[in-house]
Amino acid sequence: METYLKKQDINCLVEAIREAEHSTSGEIRIHIDTNKEGNPAERAWEVFQILEMHKTKERNAVLFHINFELKYLTIIGDEGIHHKVKQEFWDRLYDKTTALFAKGIYTKALENAVREAGIELKRHFPTYENKINELSDDVTFS
Repeated sequence: METYLKKQDINCLVEAIREAEHSTSGEIRIHIDTNKEGNPAERAWEVFQILEMHKTKERNAVLFHINFELKYLTIIGDEGIHHKVKQEFWDRLYDKTTALFAKGIYTKALENAVREAGIELKRHFPTYENKINELSDDVTFS
């Protein structure tokens, strides 16, 4: 994992998530997976469920699921945000992120992706008084 992201990179990603979520009720998670068995897309949906991202009040959670070893990125937007931004948004975000991944610019790629997701979440799901952070901002690993 150190090949792709170092400890300080993880800290930067957590801060990017916090900043992106500051103005929205939406939730963003990054999960780094090292599992080499099975279908990575199916694994991403499994992680989405394990992290209980489908249980947010407005169904507006976004998961960036990365398996660096398999060179695989899955971006999952729950039904609330997906309904608002449509598939084209996810496709563009995926293309931008993987283009930077191909150049070895992993941290910046993920920071940019988190910020873009945060902008869309803010546009469709602005923050409100007494907002509760429904999901941890920590980067998770398996």
